Amino acid sequence: MPPKNYKKILLSGNELTISDVASVARQETKVHLSPKVLKKINLSLSIVKKAVKNKTRLYGVTTGFGKHANFFLENSGDAEKLQENVITSHIVSVGDYLDEEITRAVMLLRANTLAKGYSGVRPELIQRLINLINARINPLIPEKGSVGASGDLSPLAYMTLPLIGKGKVLFRNKIMDAKTALRKVKINPNFKLSYKEGIALTNGTSVMTAIGSLTYYDALNLIKAIDITAALSLESVCGKTRAFDEKLHRVRPFYGQMACADNIRKLIKGSSLIDSGNQVQDSYSIRCIPQVHGASWEALEYVRKVLETELNSVNDNPLLFAYDRKNPPLDGKIEKEDYSGGNFHGQPLSIAMDLLGMALAQLGNISERRIQKLLDENHSQGLPSNLIEGPGLNSGLMIAQYTAAALVSENKILAHPACVDSIPTSANVEDFVSMGTIAARKARQILENVRNIVAIELLCATQALDFRMGRLKIQNQNNPNSKINGKPGRGTLSAYNLIRKYVKPLKADRELDQDINNVRELIKSEKLTKEVEKTVGKLYSYKNK
Repeated sequence: MPPKNYKKILLSGNELTISDVASVARQETKVHLSPKVLKKINLSLSIVKKAVKNKTRLYGVTTGFGKHANFFLENSGDAEKLQENVITSHIVSVGDYLDEEITRAVMLLRANTLAKGYSGVRPELIQRLINLINARINPLIPEKGSVGASGDLSPLAYMTLPLIGKGKVLFRNKIMDAKTALRKVKINPNFKLSYKEGIALTNGTSVMTAIGSLTYYDALNLIKAIDITAALSLESVCGKTRAFDEKLHRVRPFYGQMACADNIRKLIKGSSLIDSGNQVQDSYSIRCIPQVHGASWEALEYVRKVLETELNSVNDNPLLFAYDRKNPPLDGKIEKEDYSGGNFHGQPLSIAMDLLGMALAQLGNISERRIQKLLDENHSQGLPSNLIEGPGLNSGLMIAQYTAAALVSENKILAHPACVDSIPTSANVEDFVSMGTIAARKARQILENVRNIVAIELLCATQALDFRMGRLKIQNQNNPNSKINGKPGRGTLSAYNLIRKYVKPLKADRELDQDINNVRELIKSEKLTKEVEKTVGKLYSYKNK
């Protein structure tokens, strides 16, 4: 979870971080609009007012939308009514509702992009959105209905409904009418959208960015947990440490690879189990941990850069640039201008989310291979079949691997890229779209699956260490490696001890689903990584000397 010392976030449109998003989404963190942005917001608003007053053609303000952009609305009343119509007409999404934390992140991101002052909306609209965030009035947004350009149109229309006292919300763990929830917190439910505000609220990438930001935040914790888990598996099979030597990785200096190898060295320091087996070298799922985990970590770094850029970007359309004589535009013209473009297009995020999904899926793939290695007496360096004292009578952890295999197979389907797909909308005006929200939702599902896979590997690795530490007995010791006993390293022992507080060793068959859930929650809550980092220091902090 994000640090508990977050008390408030000040929105300026320029300084929002992924940690801020997680903090507002998951904690009681309050949001405030920076007073410094009010001048810029009002300058862009003046362009809208001037266009309406002078009956100037301005897309989405005095014209229709999409295919209807050529329809001019001369009547100012019609121009204002258009903004509510765009919300009403976009209420077409389907499927389960987005998680409450995602909805809160969506609202935060929309407020932040409007705060940059290029959207032509009133400050009171942004403040109203912030008030809903702080009151924890969360719109119910169906998850399916966005093609990722012009942004997340339909989902963002659902986000907008409560602003005008309409739609359903989740408030104090109950679903109710927005009007009822607003009255409970003494917010006037009667609020009308003004010129440009409907399109400003719906044109943007806030849904895909919100899902992506929270998925990235969790993925960064998960990859550390996977390194910890892999180190336990390395010790369980008495693996060879030369594969993790710093010299080896310096001659192929990918940062992620070097950092992962450094993590493993930290975690196994002090272990008497490593290098004690009679194998010449280990299988790829052990020997190539730095190369595989490190590649996924570097993919996460690319995703981080994309998300951090988008968090503080303007993804509305059209954009309104208000210039003054002190800050003229590059062409030297001192005037107020509007620009119609495509900043709402989710392609950068779509590619990044597909990459995130693939990077996570690969981590699940190699984790499942280590599970199988630990369970197979022919490849586990002397551990008993399925990691149980009495194999045959007991199945041990055998069937847990089936679940991991199912999740890995599902991930392979989910990892198929959405970013290469497009389908025309709006009578071919919007003829190339990003599918970025689909890519983000897929990445999040892959993350959930990988958490469960890693939880199963942790169960197997801690059970294997029980045999190596003599806490469980290996019945058949024909393999000389069966006689190897010892203790884990400082970091891995810390992880082992934490797991054993929540899950007992498996001495005979029992239901294992709750064990998997318990370990998964240790990963999800960051308890595992924080406990281990207390012992070994920060993971992924490698300094290339």
